[in-house]
Amino acid sequence: MEIRYEKHWSGWLNRDMEFKIYGSCGKPVIFIPCQAGRFWDFESFKMVDYWAPWIESGKCMVFSIDTIDNESWAAIGADNRWRIENHEKWYHYVVDELVPYIRHVAGMANGHDQGIMTFGASMGAMHAANFYYRRPDLFDSCFAISGLYDNKEFFGDYCDELVYANCPCLYLQNMPDDHYYKAIYNSQKSLIVCGQGAWEDVLKESTSRIKGVLDAKGIHAWVDFWGYDVDHDWGWWYKQVEYYLPFLLGKR
Repeated sequence: MEIRYEKHWSGWLNRDMEFKIYGSCGKPVIFIPCQAGRFWDFESFKMVDYWAPWIESGKCMVFSIDTIDNESWAAIGADNRWRIENHEKWYHYVVDELVPYIRHVAGMANGHDQGIMTFGASMGAMHAANFYYRRPDLFDSCFAISGLYDNKEFFGDYCDELVYANCPCLYLQNMPDDHYYKAIYNSQKSLIVCGQGAWEDVLKESTSRIKGVLDAKGIHAWVDFWGYDVDHDWGWWYKQVEYYLPFLLGKR
């Protein structure tokens, strides 16, 4: 498997941002790590092993990126406006700086342009869903495992326009029925998964909440709940990756 390390300056974040690329061609996928994780977690937590058959067969190439969660969502107790402004800068780093580079690299490798899949577990799932639902014109599929999709757990009752803009449960609930994004969503693949075992209670509630919003709005998504023995942990996330990647990427 071809693996490349890269570090690019971000004007939005005013710092260098690091990432790794796994594979040389195929569907571009952004992997977003869990809370306080780093870009190397795709490899260090062995997730790469479960994506390897699709990467090595040229079905996909994975871009494993960094977040600034410890300056935003996870910085509980700090000024809320500062936190969400930091998150919004990171959002624009991904959308305005990283995505064009990914599309260039993948376009050169594949000979054509295409949308990007977002993928993550836990807080990475929250980001994956938010990128997809906020910009379905850029991201054409989403694979979110054991995530939160609203603001309560991290911001409590605080909700300004930036918090609102980054909580799919809120902005999808209020999306006009004739919004053109709905047709885009319904032509693409969105997969939201959650277990019902240890450490999944709050995440299960949030997953149920977004399912209710999606159903009410007529937005197609596969929202799946696994059993009461399925815990919030990497071992189960591996199994879910093995189970769902054929749906998202086709046969190996």
